[in-house]
Amino acid sequence: MTLTAVLTPAEEGGFVAFNPETGTTTQGESVHEAIDNLREATELYLEEFPLVQPGRSLLTTFEVIAHA
Repeated sequence: MTLTAVLTPAEEGGFVAFNPETGTTTQGESVHEAIDNLREATELYLEEFPLVQPGRSLLTTFEVIAHA
């Protein structure tokens, strides 16, 4: 099963990893560690709450006006 990982830099260093299909979130010191942790957390989640039919995520960007 192919799922989505969204990684963002963590304030304290490393990365936060999020899977939008299940809502699982983890972190790691490196991209590799964050994805490994997300894989493990998502597998555990899916053991308890299997996805009936996973949809495909769409990743896009949008702009907002930043106020200083």
